[in-house]
Amino acid sequence: MRDEMGGISYEQLTGMFEGFDWYQSKCAATAIYPEGVALEYLTMGLASEAGEVAGKVKKKIRDGEPADFKDQLASELGDVFWYLAMLTDEAGLNLSDIAFNNLNKLYKRKIKDTLKGSGDNR
Repeated sequence: MRDEMGGISYEQLTGMFEGFDWYQSKCAATAIYPEGVALEYLTMGLASEAGEVAGKVKKKIRDGEPADFKDQLASELGDVFWYLAMLTDEAGLNLSDIAFNNLNKLYKRKIKDTLKGSGDNR
């Protein structure tokens, strides 16, 4: 796997993801939502913002690309990222671990030539 990841060490690779945890901690300072239903609220917010991303792309297909499309998309993706960070935080997880483990999983699938398959355990 080392060659697949550019020949860097495990320690170097995991260190690259530390910015995610910083972002997650800074997002927490901007969070305002009902505590008793935080997990549900954040899950619905994440889905809602992902829907807004889809809506921007749908309108691009239907109406053509507006001049500020990338700015609009970046804004909505930022909202998705905020909700993802807060949902991760509420679940007691670290965004850096999630990002690292997901990339690791995908590279293992690439090595095993199972990227095109289906199912979680491939």
